[in-house]
Amino acid sequence: MRILASQSPGEVRVALLDDEERLVEAWIERVGAPDGVGDLHRARVTAKAPAMAGAFVALGGGETGFLPEKDVPGPPGEVLQEGKGFVVRVTRAAQGGKGPRVSARLHAGEEALAAGAAAPGTAPRLLARGPGPALRLAHAHPGTVVETDGAVVAMRLRAALGPDRVQLRSAARVFDDALEAEWDSLAGPVVPLPGGGRVLVQPTAALTAIDVDAGPVAGGRDRNAQARFNTDAMAEAARQIRLRNLAGPVLLDAAGLSRRERERLAQPLARALAPDPLVQLLGLGPLGLFEMQRRRVHPPLHEVLGWPPSPLTRGLAALRRAAREAAATPGRALALRAAPAVVSALEGSADAMREMAEAAGRPLQLRADPALSPGDETLEENGNGR
Repeated sequence: MRILASQSPGEVRVALLDDEERLVEAWIERVGAPDGVGDLHRARVTAKAPAMAGAFVALGGGETGFLPEKDVPGPPGEVLQEGKGFVVRVTRAAQGGKGPRVSARLHAGEEALAAGAAAPGTAPRLLARGPGPALRLAHAHPGTVVETDGAVVAMRLRAALGPDRVQLRSAARVFDDALEAEWDSLAGPVVPLPGGGRVLVQPTAALTAIDVDAGPVAGGRDRNAQARFNTDAMAEAARQIRLRNLAGPVLLDAAGLSRRERERLAQPLARALAPDPLVQLLGLGPLGLFEMQRRRVHPPLHEVLGWPPSPLTRGLAALRRAAREAAATPGRALALRAAPAVVSALEGSADAMREMAEAAGRPLQLRADPALSPGDETLEENGNGR
């Protein structure tokens, strides 16, 4: 396995590659917007929720989390008293207006920190941030070196992992052109398949629908060819589920085939899903769709990027291009012309603009153009050189 951490203004993109150099997991860590999983908070019970078998707790920063009874050490009736304070760890990111899920069952290394924050009357506050995606992957794959092109990322990771497990590539990007192209495709629904056909991924608020389109294979009379195509498509669908970090119900529709033929796909689909510990294959439903449930921990990739990609996602991608161009032609003054929504998103991300100025040696001028739509960003010469 390989872990690659690519730093660019405003975000760090982290990729896990398997031994065949295929992308297995894709994560984004944005400046000032961590997903909160693993964070430790001094919390206070604000309301008991017997019907939900838990309680709502106030967290640092004004957030409200939900603490299930099963994640309380000791009798819930004694622990979950309104106004009582204790330390919790975030176990699931916030979702759709609902606050994060938390647990009061701490690991051994967290208990010492909890003891120091247990004074009665202490207000809710953030005690420690959880690990970012690069560090999480490094812990999950202890024999793997983390390769990064960011000096700040390398410094942070070396402090946690030691110098031998972090390789800084100061002269080259860790994402090659092929990986960049595949990463960009994760922001859209279409996944081309070798030999024709495609997999379509469509997240909604309630579930994710995945459709297999056989393309030229569908018109053929060779049923074995259709079965082979669908077997390959099952493997790619399983890969995309993990790669995009999909969560909740997932419905998968094979291309053509009778119900009996679809039933034969259950075993190869189960094999393809096996490396993913968060997903459960429920079987073939009455509509002939494979039904799966994937546990939510971190936000799905489409929630981070936006669906379609948000103005901030478009803007950060433009900053990435600007940083590369500035590195290729030092001293060149650049301006970014973009839709007003994109410019507004970047103006609201002061850290990203600061990092861009540091990378280029001068600020990047933003030019709002109402004639442009998000996705039409262009880099141009900054005539005044400022």
